[in-house]
Amino acid sequence: MPELLRAYQAATGWSLQFKSPPSGIAENARGTKAAIAPLATGDEVAGGVTPCPEAIDSNAARHLADSIAHLLDELFDARDALRRREAELAAGVPVTPHRREDRHLAMRLESVLRAGAEAVGCDAAALYMLDEATTELKMRSSWGLPFDRLTAQARPLDGALADLEALLGHAVVLDDSAAMRSWNMPEEFPAAVCVPVSSPTTLLGTLWVFANNCRDFNDRETNLLEVVAGRLAADLEREMLLRTGVEGAGLRNQVAAVERLQRNELPAIAPIIGGWQMAGCTKQAGNVGGAFHDWFSLPDGLSAVAVGRAAEAGLTGAMNAESVKFALRSHAKYQRQVESIAGQVNLSLWTGSAGDRHASLLLGMIETATGRVSCVSAGRPAAILLSGGGWQTLSRPAVMLGQSPETSYEPCERQLQPGEALVLCTDGLLDAADAKGCPFGENGLADTLKGRLDLTAEELAAAAAAALEAHATTFLPDHSILVVKRTEG
Repeated sequence: MPELLRAYQAATGWSLQFKSPPSGIAENARGTKAAIAPLATGDEVAGGVTPCPEAIDSNAARHLADSIAHLLDELFDARDALRRREAELAAGVPVTPHRREDRHLAMRLESVLRAGAEAVGCDAAALYMLDEATTELKMRSSWGLPFDRLTAQARPLDGALADLEALLGHAVVLDDSAAMRSWNMPEEFPAAVCVPVSSPTTLLGTLWVFANNCRDFNDRETNLLEVVAGRLAADLEREMLLRTGVEGAGLRNQVAAVERLQRNELPAIAPIIGGWQMAGCTKQAGNVGGAFHDWFSLPDGLSAVAVGRAAEAGLTGAMNAESVKFALRSHAKYQRQVESIAGQVNLSLWTGSAGDRHASLLLGMIETATGRVSCVSAGRPAAILLSGGGWQTLSRPAVMLGQSPETSYEPCERQLQPGEALVLCTDGLLDAADAKGCPFGENGLADTLKGRLDLTAEELAAAAAAALEAHATTFLPDHSILVVKRTEG
C-alpha cells in the first residue's frame, strides 16, 4: 500500500490517503471497504504541504483515486472469499474411522489430558461430561488418577459450584483449602483449575487439572488449559460427527436400495393386448415415497389396473405401498369383483397393522373383449373418461384403506368405446398446487388431455405429467397417473 500511495503521488502530484473502515463495519458510507481520496498536491511535510506545479486536474485525480479504490475493493473481496473457501475446504476433509475407534479415542483423550497437565506443571487431569439431562457430571477420561475413579458414581451438577461457574464460561482457580470446600472440588488436591469443555453451540462438560502442591496459576496457564479444553471438545465432536456420518452413509445406502427396488417394481412393459394401450408414471416427492401404479393380466380376458398412494411419505409410505400392492395382486387371483378385491385389501391392511397404516386406491377391472370397465375407489383418487364429446368423472371418494374393517366399497361401471381413454390418478396429483395455492384437480387434468385422443396412452401420460410439473411450482407430492386407451373394437 505505501508503494501504491507513493506511485500515485509521483504520477499525479496529489497526496493519497488510505483509510480502513472501523472494526466491525463491513462497508463505509460510500459502499466501499476502503476509502482512497486525494488530499492535496505536493509532499506532506511537518509544516504543511509542499506545492507541486506538475499536479494534474483535481477531478481527474479524484476519478483515478475512485478507480483505484474499486480495484482494491475487488482485491479485498477476493482475499476474503479465498480465506472462506480455504476454511471450507479444510472442513471438507473426509473423516475416516480408526479400525479400533473406541480404543483410539480413549488414547487420544488421555494423551491430551497428560499433555495439558504437564504443560502447566500439574500432576493429574480429568474430563467430566454432562449427561443428556444436564443434571450430572460423569468422569469419562483421566490421567494421573486411580483407574477406579472411572467407575465412580456421577457427580450431581446441583452443588458443583466450580463446574457451574466454569460452564458459564469462566476459568475457576482453586488454591485455598477453604475455597476448595465451598467450591465442591471433585478430588483432594492442594490446587486445581476447572475450565469449560464446549463447542460453539453445546456445553459438553468440564476439564479439571490438579496439582500436588499449593500453587497459583497465571493467565497464560489458564489460557493454555482453555486451549486444551478446546482440543478435547474437537476430539469429542469429531467422534460424534464420525458416528453420525457412518450411520448416515449406511442409511443413505439403504434408502438408495429401497429407491432402486421401488423403481424396478413399477411395471415397465404393458400387457400385449390387441386393441389396448396402457402407460403409467409415478413420481415421489423424495427419493422414496408411497405412490404407485400397477397393471397385470388375469384369466378370462381380464386386465387389472390400479393407482394408489400411502397416507405416509418416505420410507414408511414405501413400505405401506408395497403392502397394498402385494395384497392387491394376491386377492385378485381368486376374486373377480373389484369391490370384493378392495374389501379384502382393506381387511389385510387393517389386520396387518396397528390401525395406523392407511392408503388410497383406485382399482379398475377391464374386460378386454367387450370394453366393459369396473372401477372402485378408496380415499380420494380420481378416474376420468375421455371421449370425443369431452370428459366425465368416475370418481367416488370413499373411506381410505385400513381405517375400518367393515368398510364396503361401491363399484362404478362404464363401457369404454374405441378411441376413448380412461385416466386414473392419485390424490397427490389432484392436490398439487400452484404459487397461488390453486390445486391441479380433475379439471386441470381433463383440460390438459381432452381433445388429444389422437395421442397414444404413453403420450397422454407424458402430457399429464408435464402439465402437472408446470402447474406445481412449489411442492409436488407423491403421485401416480395411469392411462388406459382402447384403440380398436
